[in-house]
Amino acid sequence: MKTLFTILALSLSAPAYACETLRVGDIEVSNAWSRASVGTNAPGVAYLTIRNVGAVDDTLTSVSTPAANMPMLHETVVTDGVASMPHLMAVPVAAGQTVMLQPGGMHAMLMGLTEPLKKDASFPLTLTFATAGEVTVPVEVLALGATGPDCAP
Repeated sequence: MKTLFTILALSLSAPAYACETLRVGDIEVSNAWSRASVGTNAPGVAYLTIRNVGAVDDTLTSVSTPAANMPMLHETVVTDGVASMPHLMAVPVAAGQTVMLQPGGMHAMLMGLTEPLKKDASFPLTLTFATAGEVTVPVEVLALGATGPDCAP
């Protein structure tokens, strides 16, 4: 019985930040996650889902975090078999629509990591929207080769 309580207590205390949904105005942000980094020389990345539940379009204008000196929005683009990651000045989030920052697409690039991103840790990421304002979400750091959090629908 003591073992059962210990397992239950550990499972309740384990972070599951990626599966949280936070809201500011008509914007919902969920599934915020990152991959562990190899040191601080290579950039980190953050992925998440943004849902506009309102009737008015909004725009993600910037991201910030103490985990990186230069966080910015990027998009992976493949042209003639060559991938590039141009900087995005903003990400439109149309009314009633969902936008995903995900591997192979739009993402938050974390240049100049302030410390390595370690599996099972988390860091705050603040998203600034033109209309809704700011929302800070905890970003769960998954394993280096992770493909995303395991969130039940």
